[in-house]
Amino acid sequence: MQITSNSRTVNVNISAVFNDFKELTKVGLSLSVVFSSLAGYLLAVDKIHIPTLVMLAIGGYLMVGASNAFNQIIEKDTDALMKRTMNRPLPTGRMHVSMALLIAISFTILGLVILYSINPKSALFGAISIFLYTSIYTPLKSITPLSVFIGAIPGAIPFMLGWVAATNNFSIEPGMLFLIQFFWQFPHFWAIAWLQYDEYKKAGFNLMPMGQKNKKAVVQIIIYTICLLLVSIIPVLKLTGSFYIYPITAVILLLLGSIMLFYAVKLYKNQTNKEARQLMLSSVLYITLIQVIYVADKFLH
Repeated sequence: MQITSNSRTVNVNISAVFNDFKELTKVGLSLSVVFSSLAGYLLAVDKIHIPTLVMLAIGGYLMVGASNAFNQIIEKDTDALMKRTMNRPLPTGRMHVSMALLIAISFTILGLVILYSINPKSALFGAISIFLYTSIYTPLKSITPLSVFIGAIPGAIPFMLGWVAATNNFSIEPGMLFLIQFFWQFPHFWAIAWLQYDEYKKAGFNLMPMGQKNKKAVVQIIIYTICLLLVSIIPVLKLTGSFYIYPITAVILLLLGSIMLFYAVKLYKNQTNKEARQLMLSSVLYITLIQVIYVADKFLH
């Protein structure tokens, strides 16, 4: 009877540790970033090389996991002030900072080694992503709303990283993928910042454009949404090298993007959390589906 009890305790402890590990590295977010990298890779290749695809997935996951871990180490005290984050492993003391740091450093080193084994440029962009996210974006969050612009840079790297991993080359095609994910982040993140405005304020963060939660901020959201839609269909003009799309694909993307724009306009009119949440969810749908659509279009060429 005692053995069974001890066994259950061990299982519960292992499960708790694993859950804390997942929360520290933000598994859901990390996997979505890996999805973007894999989409970028598929857009670049004519023949899929499975070992490279696997290394890209693992290396990309480790890079994002490391960035998230470093971020939570730096923001341990501010995370304790917000309901959304106060139950994370570090604020609650379930995980010691030294353990989180060990995970972050190990992920960084291992991730860079794996990406370097694909090609040096992939490792370079991976290193740039971690540096900007942890050393510039995270500290700036408590200083200026302009931190969002800095954070959009590492956030836009994964999509283009897949292309670079496939070609060992940074040219107009991965540059275009970078721009698409770069512009996408503003309406997406500002919708989140709208929803979490009061919580962020408790922690000393003010991430809305111009620091205000008002119609002027939503104007910025609308502008960046329109920019995103335009940038997303530029490949139809065949000015972006080997990355191009059919006209019907461009129409589909515009229709899909119009959902985001619709909720952005609704947010301007009503200024409620309901519209902000709808905008945030539609932005996730948009970035996921356009990557799938780009890949499908490419294999129809």
